[in-house]
Amino acid sequence: MPYSLVSFHAHPDDEVLLTGGTLARAAAEGHRVVLAVATDGEAGLAAGRYRADGRLAERRRDELDRSAAALGCARVVRFGFPDSGWSRSEEPSANSFSRLPVDVVAAPLAAVLREERADALTIYDAAGGYGHPDHRQVHTAGLAAARLAGTPLVLEATIDRATIRPLIRLVELLPGILPEVRTSDYDAAYAATDEITHRIDVRRYADAKRAAMRAHASQASADEGARTLSLLLKLPAPLFRRVLGREWFVEHGRTTPTDDLFATLRARR
Repeated sequence: MPYSLVSFHAHPDDEVLLTGGTLARAAAEGHRVVLAVATDGEAGLAAGRYRADGRLAERRRDELDRSAAALGCARVVRFGFPDSGWSRSEEPSANSFSRLPVDVVAAPLAAVLREERADALTIYDAAGGYGHPDHRQVHTAGLAAARLAGTPLVLEATIDRATIRPLIRLVELLPGILPEVRTSDYDAAYAATDEITHRIDVRRYADAKRAAMRAHASQASADEGARTLSLLLKLPAPLFRRVLGREWFVEHGRTTPTDDLFATLRARR
């Protein structure tokens, strides 16, 4: 039976990094996939050629459309909240997405959930993945919206911390690759292995995920150093499939691990 899935994200390109394979798989299996994005990513990093004319937000909206098409999404919803940016030394501005009252953010998402008669919603884990304030807001507001709309299944997109930490240690040992990455930042990032309830095999959808990643050209660019997206896109196809061929989710209250995103819904029927 087909289900309706709404996937809520903070910025254009977030949808592909944590959930791209899952969304492509769900769409290919006949489910309706709706992509909802809080901001246009206007405060995101990008090379100067993407920012010089002040049209980064417009470019990222276009990139999001192309990514969604590659993944097979049926609809893209943009809420247009102000991007908080990402700085270790500066607090986001008072009107930015991460600082808005939860009910202000949750209300339009709840409206989409009702309109779509959503069976399931994906958000992020409570840590906001690596801790971005906009990602934490997605978690909090997403839970509130699901309660308002009565959406029966909420899945928290995450990464198995035990899987990513060795990769982070390796990156940290390579000078200049990703200088902002520190192993200590991942002590409490994402989710512990025993918290993971869904390990989704998306190897068959690696080509769709890669195409969606390529769509976000601005986020693979930098005036200095490298970006995570650009490094991943350089992986040979077999290694890309191996490294990015699984995606993880947490469903609170579930005790049996599964590879089926909708397992709980199917059991209820």
